[in-house]
Amino acid sequence: MFRFAMPLVILAACAANAALPQKTAASDEARIAHQLAGLSPGKPRNCIARDQMGTTKGFPHTILYVEGRNKVWRNDVTGTCSGLAHDDIMVVVSMGSDLCRGDVVTTRARVGQMRTGSCVLGTFTPYSK
Repeated sequence: MFRFAMPLVILAACAANAALPQKTAASDEARIAHQLAGLSPGKPRNCIARDQMGTTKGFPHTILYVEGRNKVWRNDVTGTCSGLAHDDIMVVVSMGSDLCRGDVVTTRARVGQMRTGSCVLGTFTPYSK
């Protein structure tokens, strides 16, 4: 009996976990929309100066660079920086002093410094009042 029940339990757990990414993605989009509420998108840019960033809000597929109260830069990344959703440390490898499209971002756990994700920056879309 145990031999037949165990595969069913594993199959049920896998089916339950398959629905999680869709719920998480929808939740992330709702949180991003909340952060950008009342702001209008502008013309995307390939680079922004590092001093244009105040705080960073991370999501697995999007990074929001907050510049004061009235401006946010949205960057939809290629790959998955899943650690950003868990407040992991973001390490950016860039060729110059600016953050640019194509720069590589890796995330590391705060405890143990284990690598938790990697992604590449896309274009920066400004959202402002």
